Amino acid sequence: MAVDDLITHLDHCVSPAHTTAFSANRLSAVGFEEVGFDSWGTHLPFRGFVRSAGLLLAWCGSGGPFRIVGAHTDSPTLRIKPHPDTGSHGWKQIAVEVYGGILNNSWLDRDLAVAGRLVLNDGRSVLVDTADPVARIPQLAVHLDREVNERGLILDRQIHLAPVWGLGAPSPGEFLRFLADKAGVSPTSVSTHDLVMYDTTPARLLANGTLLASGRLDNQVSCWAAVRAICDVADSGTAENTFVIALFDHEEVGSESTHGAAGPQLDRLLHALHGATDGSLRDRCARSLCVSADNAHSVHPNYPERHEPGHRPIANGGPVIKSNANQRYATTAETAALFERACTMAEVPYQWFVSKNTMPCGSTIGPITSTRLGIPTVDVGVAQLSMHSARELCGALDPDFLVRALTALGRL
Repeated sequence: MAVDDLITHLDHCVSPAHTTAFSANRLSAVGFEEVGFDSWGTHLPFRGFVRSAGLLLAWCGSGGPFRIVGAHTDSPTLRIKPHPDTGSHGWKQIAVEVYGGILNNSWLDRDLAVAGRLVLNDGRSVLVDTADPVARIPQLAVHLDREVNERGLILDRQIHLAPVWGLGAPSPGEFLRFLADKAGVSPTSVSTHDLVMYDTTPARLLANGTLLASGRLDNQVSCWAAVRAICDVADSGTAENTFVIALFDHEEVGSESTHGAAGPQLDRLLHALHGATDGSLRDRCARSLCVSADNAHSVHPNYPERHEPGHRPIANGGPVIKSNANQRYATTAETAALFERACTMAEVPYQWFVSKNTMPCGSTIGPITSTRLGIPTVDVGVAQLSMHSARELCGALDPDFLVRALTALGRL
């Protein structure tokens, strides 16, 4: 089943770098050729990909309009600070920095592991994943906070979110020595790091297999769907377009980085793919379509008043088309119509999301990509609950619906 494959992806893709590595292995297994960023001035393979840290770009084809699926490899989390060893009162703790808009309380009392990259003195980086839990953020006992259930939980991100990972006085360098040993490298060879924490509870089906609970559904579902779709398009060999997937990093903090959607890499790839093709790249982009794939809010049964009454997506109701009159999403009437056509071709349902007028609207890489490249864009995603929690919930059918719609779009 498709959802079983997604569960495997979720359990392996515990950091942005792990996502690109896992996706690269999947692409290589079906004939995509990895090339370096320094190869873009030369001939590119018909099927290929490039990657760096938390960024992966892949393509299939050489002519026709571009069909681009953009997603992001990062999720709201706790990142390890450069000097991680801290603590007090007989406890060893890890210094962390809040990354993105986390739900603070969702990280309490969870068994946390650490994953990401260790950058070595020679410039190489190695992946590390403790897999087993190494830390926990304990909540203050109710006996010491008698009014917590009436007043609500108030957390200071600097003071109250530091995980404990042992007993004793903090020792500078100890935590990184521990991680170097896990990665199989000498502690003295480690220069810097790019590390995140994650909940070790595996992805699981519940409600008789109709729902999927996991960390990082936002936005690993879209990353998985994009990779599955480009593999399906490549396998069919029938597409007349150039199918591109762009798995960006740093979306949760604004996308303004070399590996983010506001960076130059997708633009450079499209120029390289266009090459000596007849006609201007500008005209080709105008005939193209970008799908900004990022999860959407399902209607919450306990808070229905927070949702726009006529646009309340439900789990397993199909991909959600996201629209916002103030351009927080890039969807237009024309791009929505094209995505609806793809859903119809794929025989999958679809639904719409619009924010309630009294509720602020989030944003995606869609407006960034359409503004930078001049490519018509539609914002879509799988409906979910608990967005930005350490553990989220979506329908078990929706991820495959999204794959089928994206695959059909690649053939339009």
